[in-house]
Amino acid sequence: MTLYRFVTPHRTGKWYPDLLTAQQQAFAIGAGFYDRRSGLFYPYKDTQLETHDPVMPFDAENIAA
Repeated sequence: MTLYRFVTPHRTGKWYPDLLTAQQQAFAIGAGFYDRRSGLFYPYKDTQLETHDPVMPFDAENIAA
């Protein structure tokens, strides 16, 4: 599962499980503006989107739950 977050020169956002949630929360750190009416995201200057795809350890699928 890929995780998403926005980063500005002065702040770093939390990791979110989907891009839409990351876009909706970006305003809290000053990374951009999500327009609910149009569904468009407007990133502010110098805002970067980071993605992270955590990989399970080699034998993690063999561990009993």
